[in-house]
Amino acid sequence: MARVLVVEDDPFVRSALIRHLSEAAHAVRSVGTALEALREVAQHEVDLVVLDLGLPDLGGAEALRMLRGLTNVPVIVATACEDEAEIVRLLNEGADDYLVKPFSATHLLARMTAVLRRSRPGREEPAGVLTVGGLRIDPLRRRAELDGAVLELTRREFDLLAFLAGRPGVVVPRRELLAEVWQQSYGDNQTIDVHLSWLRRKLGETAATPRYLHTLRGVGVKLDPPVRELDPPVRELDPPVRELDHAVRELDHAVRELDPSVRELDPPLRDPAPPPVLPLPPRA
Repeated sequence: MARVLVVEDDPFVRSALIRHLSEAAHAVRSVGTALEALREVAQHEVDLVVLDLGLPDLGGAEALRMLRGLTNVPVIVATACEDEAEIVRLLNEGADDYLVKPFSATHLLARMTAVLRRSRPGREEPAGVLTVGGLRIDPLRRRAELDGAVLELTRREFDLLAFLAGRPGVVVPRRELLAEVWQQSYGDNQTIDVHLSWLRRKLGETAATPRYLHTLRGVGVKLDPPVRELDPPVRELDPPVRELDHAVRELDHAVRELDPSVRELDPPLRDPAPPPVLPLPPRA
């Protein structure tokens, strides 16, 4: 698990990267400009930066140099250029690795793993660290992070969050929370509800719009990762759908142009001529 900063101005690509990296248990922050990236690196701890070079405010090489002036964390650059001389220049400017667009999430994750392994040899995730979505809880250091940002929690709030994170997706009754977190065999449920409310506020959610903490009335509480948004690649199906819709409209127009000739045939088919009347033979 690493704290990753994604610098990408395309919202669809950025959303897809966040989803894939979060599913791989990384804590992800994201921005859309180079200046925002510099601010993030200056204000938050970051283990790795994924930097798109086609940003709207600064050139790729300049953004890379400015990042290198602030931090020595690994930087993987994403570029549409396959020119060897340009790639060598970026590596000399301070990039630790590069990816040529388009690339898959699997390829990116493999490159990240290799870069992180080189940048922190022998450093593994501490035993007992809990991750649920963008939440990272280290019980030994009593440190909790949400999307890479440290959460300022009281002792009881941390104990409550860590206990629920150790049972993701499991509904925990209030009496169990009292026994395990408060070390009480009985007590007032309102105490738990107040601490849940404080914890929700620090997680940036409310009981009406939960992301991580979900209350089942009369049953208990559970901690679940947020429901992910619609996969951006699905939206890429829109152009083919529009092309199909256009083809259908053209076909419909062609059929309508044939309608007059079809209608000309309709009356004889619907109202056939009456059979001829044959003269009766003369009476004998």
